[in-house]
Amino acid sequence: MVGLPNIGGAVGRIVATAQNGLEVIRVGGFETGTEPAPYRVVETEKMYRLRRYFPDDPGDGCSHIILIPPMMVSANVYDVTEHNGAVSILHEHGIIPWVIDFGSPDHEEGGMERTLTDHILAVSRVVDLVHAVVGRDVHLAGYSQGGMFAYQTAAYRRSEGIASLITWGSPVDVLAALPLGLPANLAVPGAELLADKVFSHLWIPGWLARTGFQLADPVKTARSRIDFMRKLHDRDALLPREDQRRFIEQEGWVAWSGPAVAELLRQFVAHNRMVSGGFVIDGDIVSLTEITSPVLAFVGETDDIGQPVAVRGIVDAAPDADVYETVIPAGHFGLVVGSTAGRLSWPTTAEWIRWRDGAGERPEHVAPMSRDRAGHGSGISWTNRLTYGVGQVAGAGAVIGKEVLDAADSLQRTARAVASESVRTVPRLFRLGQIQPSTRISLGKLMSENNKRSPQAELFLFENRVLTHEQVNTRIDNVVAGLIECGVRPGEHIGVMMDPRPSALVAVAALSRLGAVAVLLAAGADDLGEMVAVAEARVIVTDPDHLEIASTVSDRVLVLGGGDQRVIDRADGATVVDMERIDPEKVRMPAWYRPDPGLAGDLAFILYSRVEGRLTRWAVTNHRFAMSAFGAAAAAGLTSYDTVYCLPPLHHASGLLTTLGATVAGRSRIALSTGLDAERFHTEVRRYGVTVVSYTWSMLSEVVDAPGFDPAQLSSVRLFMGSGLPTGLWAEIDEKLPKAKVLEFFATADGSAILANIDGSKIGSMGRPLPETNAVELAAYRADVGQLAIDRDSGFIRRAEAGEVGMLMAHAGQRYEASGRVLRDVFRPHDRWEVSGLLFRQDQDGDLWFVSSASGVIQTSDGVVYPEPIRQALSRVAGIDEVVVFGVGEPGSQVAVAALSLHDGASSVTPTQLRVALGELEAHERPHLISIVSEIPVSESYRPLGSALVRRGVPKPGPKVWYRDPGGRYRRYTKTAAASIDWSVPTRAPAARRPSGETATGPPPVVSVPSSLGSGESEDE
Repeated sequence: MVGLPNIGGAVGRIVATAQNGLEVIRVGGFETGTEPAPYRVVETEKMYRLRRYFPDDPGDGCSHIILIPPMMVSANVYDVTEHNGAVSILHEHGIIPWVIDFGSPDHEEGGMERTLTDHILAVSRVVDLVHAVVGRDVHLAGYSQGGMFAYQTAAYRRSEGIASLITWGSPVDVLAALPLGLPANLAVPGAELLADKVFSHLWIPGWLARTGFQLADPVKTARSRIDFMRKLHDRDALLPREDQRRFIEQEGWVAWSGPAVAELLRQFVAHNRMVSGGFVIDGDIVSLTEITSPVLAFVGETDDIGQPVAVRGIVDAAPDADVYETVIPAGHFGLVVGSTAGRLSWPTTAEWIRWRDGAGERPEHVAPMSRDRAGHGSGISWTNRLTYGVGQVAGAGAVIGKEVLDAADSLQRTARAVASESVRTVPRLFRLGQIQPSTRISLGKLMSENNKRSPQAELFLFENRVLTHEQVNTRIDNVVAGLIECGVRPGEHIGVMMDPRPSALVAVAALSRLGAVAVLLAAGADDLGEMVAVAEARVIVTDPDHLEIASTVSDRVLVLGGGDQRVIDRADGATVVDMERIDPEKVRMPAWYRPDPGLAGDLAFILYSRVEGRLTRWAVTNHRFAMSAFGAAAAAGLTSYDTVYCLPPLHHASGLLTTLGATVAGRSRIALSTGLDAERFHTEVRRYGVTVVSYTWSMLSEVVDAPGFDPAQLSSVRLFMGSGLPTGLWAEIDEKLPKAKVLEFFATADGSAILANIDGSKIGSMGRPLPETNAVELAAYRADVGQLAIDRDSGFIRRAEAGEVGMLMAHAGQRYEASGRVLRDVFRPHDRWEVSGLLFRQDQDGDLWFVSSASGVIQTSDGVVYPEPIRQALSRVAGIDEVVVFGVGEPGSQVAVAALSLHDGASSVTPTQLRVALGELEAHERPHLISIVSEIPVSESYRPLGSALVRRGVPKPGPKVWYRDPGGRYRRYTKTAAASIDWSVPTRAPAARRPSGETATGPPPVVSVPSSLGSGESEDE
């Protein structure tokens, strides 16, 4: 009858629901009758079983693809459904699939101890095996983390044997868009904590992996289960998706081994080294920049796990590869399983393979991936989210909430940055402020503390190999045993003459651990013998390369390092000792030995500088070392996530203090090189994932001005730190590498004052004192008479006003540290200040600008000329390479000369360029003569050397020499002009004669270059 309910139909649905529900409960799902694609296991190892699908097909002339599953997903992910499965569709298109089956670690022998490296090496072996079988390059592909394995394996192999890479939803720039919208500043420390404290001891069972995947999209999970229950009465409607449902909800998940998860979190989440490079595989340093094979990345429009922004990170991480993308309207799992994958993902993959193998055209849905990834967020548009979430109000609400949070996060980014900096720097500065003369602190102790904190963390990167804190610490202890065997005792002065390699750093640390004093020697110095004598060093530790030089200045030489294959023929056990032959296990440690005995007030290192032409010993105590190291680390914001590329030699203070010291204080990785070469620099920066580059003077010019310089290759570098950087080169770096900052340090010759330009906005400024280092003041100074200016009313020294040149004074609070001239009652009663001998100006903001050393001031007939402002101004002229400024003649009538060298291929500068460059200086503050010379030699640390130019005296007239006229303009310096100018009288009243002789007489002229933090070297180095 009309209007009565269909009771029979309702009863039928109830019965069907009960029957189908019982079947699901009993066997976990419906029997679909589908059969998996045929395969044969062709290779079995402890790590994997290799499946070769469709074994009856010989595959003659076919392309071959290796498919890698994620660690937590069964290898059956590529054969979930009979008609839409990956292996079936690929085979229909004439491609032979090979699938790596890692099995379930909890059911494999040793499976729970597997590491990430084990998986990558296994994939690499499979590539070799398949390549050998088929006789051609193979295509390597992976889903999700399997795609990450594909990238990492290709980088490890440097694309050898790989025709192309194909990935589905595989994140590269992990921190750019984390799953569930987690903020990076929360995820990074969380990943570190989980890696170090949890997964190093535990493993993840399959059910937990499944739960985690489902929680990534809880709305979709709940909806799919509700839909399944609603249709439980209709078996035919459920059967087409049953295989997929059972795989996702039950059968598709395997356990994760704890060590592999820990390594994944540590290297690729916390350190994000898929992007920065420098991850470690089997002891080798690897970077995705090594990938040269073409890449196709599938991007899910609504993928909240492998989010589009994170997936597209490959285009920056692999700059030498041709990178393409295909955008699929699907979520993470839908990229590889289901109808969308069967319609788009796998046919496009097959077309891509045919195209790369020269058997077809580029697929319609494949497009080059853009390198312009400007913007923010996950890369999933609102439109896609809303389309994907139709009917999912909760999902849409979550999206809106996330965007609101993103906006709030953007508004608060400055506050977060300040807080983040405080978290990093405050503990270091607090510790620095607690150091007393009796505090135990030294380089060796800091390295011991770092080893106890994280023994398996990487420390040294060198020649594509890595050494952990534990390995380095063991090596240091072994070298200590060798030194004791050779008779070295605490407090003894030991010379160190070695290239900046791991063995050199180990030698310096071992001397610190022993309590001896390391005397850092420059092998190329002309006064090497004087250095050894001044330091009273009777023993020198050297590497094989410097054995001959060391033997000429010392009667006892200890040879360390140099590799496993070297042979020291001269080693006699007395004058020359090969320390590598000493067995540390057989050395009996004396009763007096105590590791890391150094106190803050103890002498730790000896460096050298030249003051007024004299070799001067720079004694560095442990306190001064710690002051420099912690201060520099805080200024640079160094953390364990940084890799610092060390270019300066160790005998340079920048190499010892701002590189080695700051890196150890910041617990960062140290990347070492065999020398400065532009091509090697680019390769190692990319491979090691360098984030901070150290420098001295103009050494970065070798890189920035090299032919074919590509700023994109230095995308991982966030900071350049060092000393002596010419302002022109500084400005060039700012222009070419706008994302990287420059941190310029400056120190007095004895290290009593340490300045840093932390902000970097004022190019050429030396900045302000580092936090917790000695306070500084500028004492008014009369450069014309070389005396401090006294306040007539009080009798104290007058403080210099803003813009006035003054003498830098460092507060001598630690009596045991003052190594220079100390004055008392300077600005007030009972104060103590160390005189630096360096002149500065202070601007209205309190930033300091170096102008000259007191001995470098040029006394002309027009008044005082300060060399450094001239050098800074001229270095900014296009085409100019090096600049030195010096005075020639008697004080009071000296001639100020600026000598310039040009970059290779640069045309000569013009008088207009010179005048404009010096426009901020008064006419009488400019050099009398400017001369272009063919070359200005540089020292080992790239400090310009002008001794030879000084000895030549006043430049002779010529086409590349200009003189300053009374108006401050520059004109060609001809013989006629030279005969008409008298430099001994002011230029505003020039006389028609010149002083007798081409070269003025008087005290030895000086070369003015700044005494920066790298000044611990002689001019002739």
